[in-house]
Amino acid sequence: MASKSFQIAPEMKKNKLIVEYDFDFELAGVISALKGYKLAWEINRKLGVKLVRQPDLPVGFKKGEERYFSFYAYETPLNRLKLFKNKPIDYETGKYFLVPEFPRFDFILLTASEDNNFTSMILQTIKEIPSVELVTPIAAGSLKSRSNFIF
Repeated sequence: MASKSFQIAPEMKKNKLIVEYDFDFELAGVISALKGYKLAWEINRKLGVKLVRQPDLPVGFKKGEERYFSFYAYETPLNRLKLFKNKPIDYETGKYFLVPEFPRFDFILLTASEDNNFTSMILQTIKEIPSVELVTPIAAGSLKSRSNFIF
């Protein structure tokens, strides 16, 4: 008869990985009744840029749920501009938001540049679009959901 022997491994210490990201971008909330493609077109026309639709951004939520958010992007070697829909494509009333701290925003604008005046110039120009009701900066450092913008 064969015998089996088992060894109990000593308890292993668990390590926690803490990752700190450098948030080199600024965020702004936008309220507008326009569809994403129409707002992107208006911004392109007003700023002379080319925001282009990107593959939907997958974002994980509690209980392993994943939702997809549409967004448009324009990047040069010096500047970055991205326009995100704050509600997922398969929007369920009041349930999921890209930035849940600000559910009233229809869109979230991400800007990054070496030029310190880039974001304020972008926001001022977007405010001039008649169908934009509000554009206001968001303090990205204080957002719990800021990791949604790391991809």
